[in-house]
Amino acid sequence: MRLRSSLIIPLLLLLSINLSAQQSKLSKSVNYLSEFIASDYFHKLSTQVNDLALVDTLFLRAVANRDKDYSEALLSLTLAAVPYKKVPIQLPLIRTLVQYPLTSANDSVFLLKNKNLPKNLYFDTPDNDFGDKDKLAHFFGSAFLAYNSSIFDLGDLIGYFVEVFEEEFKVQSVIDNRDMMTNKLGYIFGTFLKTNKSVLPSDAFLLRTLFYIRYNFP
Repeated sequence: MRLRSSLIIPLLLLLSINLSAQQSKLSKSVNYLSEFIASDYFHKLSTQVNDLALVDTLFLRAVANRDKDYSEALLSLTLAAVPYKKVPIQLPLIRTLVQYPLTSANDSVFLLKNKNLPKNLYFDTPDNDFGDKDKLAHFFGSAFLAYNSSIFDLGDLIGYFVEVFEEEFKVQSVIDNRDMMTNKLGYIFGTFLKTNKSVLPSDAFLLRTLFYIRYNFP
């Protein structure tokens, strides 16, 4: 599928531009969100509300921090939610393996942030310490692309955003169907967000539960 590299490379260039400026708006926003997730306040909140409410809180905090610039908020959330600092990528043309750095907080904040990331996003989330923490970057990354797809309709191609990055650049070896579902829900969320600023991430995540009930309990 030749569209894969054409979709990913501009994104990597975008991240590279922001990485070159340590005090860029994006870097500051990612640090802010990472510190918020790592905070005692966020941890205490996690004992009082469910994880979908935590995701909504995180989204609203990002939007407020970026002065209601939803595009910047979604991109910041994508990077803040990624649970790794560097990704091993094998460049498609020259097949060289490199460690690509992502915009992230300092080590101590990064570790606490990963520990506090919401993990129970679905009714069938794996029952372990990691759960569905990796799904947040999928969701917000796809939402970011959908929200910014004003020139032409990317359609289902949005769903391949993070998943293709992982497959094409060797972060993981196979495509995960649950990741693809999360990409699709992120696409739905980003699309609705264009015209309805009151929509929340939890509204999209709950669609998976509704789909399951609809097709398994007629």
